Amino acid sequence: MNIQFNSTQQLPNVAQQLLAAFPEERFFAFFGKMGVGKTTLIKALCAQLGVEDNVCSPTFAIVNSYTTSEGDPVYHFDFYRLKNTDEAYDIGYEEYFYSGEYCFTEWTEKITELLPPQYVRVEITEENEIRTLTASKIHD
Repeated sequence: MNIQFNSTQQLPNVAQQLLAAFPEERFFAFFGKMGVGKTTLIKALCAQLGVEDNVCSPTFAIVNSYTTSEGDPVYHFDFYRLKNTDEAYDIGYEEYFYSGEYCFTEWTEKITELLPPQYVRVEITEENEIRTLTASKIHD
């Protein structure tokens, strides 16, 4: 799937389309340069899922846990500050990744060898102030 957008006002619609395109998937791995809008889109995805918590980048904590209005957890990871994959083991990534709950990862390129066998790869690129989201289901 490909979606183009050029404003944050379009993000609720983009998030809705992304979730609708992959209704059975719970693991979304985000790729893209710094500042391209990964965190902002994850905020929109969380809003679509009914998260009322303050959604922000877990840059220092590595993982933030949010709760939907239904009481379900949503996990948001930012691996930017990870020095090596041992740090992912230290936070117990497996419990989150294989929980069956929604997981959104940023700076996923730092932990690609730890990804589950099936996930949605979401890449965001930008050219001339137009962002393009490309999403595809990955099977191992």
